[in-house]
Amino acid sequence: MGKAVPWGCYLFLGPELGRKEEAIVELRKKLAAEAPPSALEEFSYYAGETSASEICDALRNGSLFAEKRLFFIKNSGALKKNEAEILAPVLASLPPLTAAVLVSAETRLAKSLEDASGRGKQIFWELFENEKTEWIHSFFRRQGYRVEEEAAATILEMVENNTAALRSECSRICLFMAKQPGDTLNAAMAEEWLSHTREESAFILFSRIARGDLARSLESLHTLLAAKESPPAILAGLAWCFRKLRDYLALTSGGGAGEAEFRRMGLAAPKARADYAEAAKRYGGAAVDLCLALTAEYDILARRGGAGLEAVLMDLYLVKILCAPRAFG
Repeated sequence: MGKAVPWGCYLFLGPELGRKEEAIVELRKKLAAEAPPSALEEFSYYAGETSASEICDALRNGSLFAEKRLFFIKNSGALKKNEAEILAPVLASLPPLTAAVLVSAETRLAKSLEDASGRGKQIFWELFENEKTEWIHSFFRRQGYRVEEEAAATILEMVENNTAALRSECSRICLFMAKQPGDTLNAAMAEEWLSHTREESAFILFSRIARGDLARSLESLHTLLAAKESPPAILAGLAWCFRKLRDYLALTSGGGAGEAEFRRMGLAAPKARADYAEAAKRYGGAAVDLCLALTAEYDILARRGGAGLEAVLMDLYLVKILCAPRAFG
């Protein structure tokens, strides 16, 4: 049998960004190594930002500069049914030496898109709690440090739930540890250093949203924007917080949640648990779903609007998020 040809349509789905990024790097290497020995040209599009017809035209047309082409269609879960039906037949019969990767945090796309993917679907799930803990221990062990169990739990509570974010923040901690005596990270050190490197973050912004404090929420938002934090990055952090709030509501709806259950969902620290308890007073399940929908909508608007509209769009987003509970009484 001949070697499998790597060209075609791929679906890279799921919430785990780190392993998804690793899979993209491997695919890129594989395609670049394919004959003919020419450069691999890459193109990226965001669903909702570029029309399906424009993406189809780009996929069909050849390139003047490279024989091999790799297309990324990001936020693919936002594609509407009619857009998916326009794209699907083109993705199913891509030109030679062309690959397309549909990327989404969702775990399912429109059936027409899934049927069109000749390379199949890979779902990158978030790690289980024990896997995340072991990931942290392994990361620091490779750097020559040890991590106490409570320190690992603190990191998991303060960092977004994917290995890309964990790798970034753990690398920052290692920079601090290199300047300190000793080779063991404890919980107090982890909390201090994470707080120091993230004086303002999407998580602090969520803490203020949880308490219904519009003035301080706007203050946090503008501090982040002034520090050149991109709106999509801020919105990604808030989406993660609202998904965890949805889990918190499900856990506490029966009234019997205990310490073990809170720890399993990454809420061992009193401060983190207090934030979600406050948010739960204001946001029910329907309001959380609305907040997640608004976050996805404003992610598209922010990417489309350009730098000049960032502050206005994000201010409007915050007002809508804080008013969301009123829509459900």
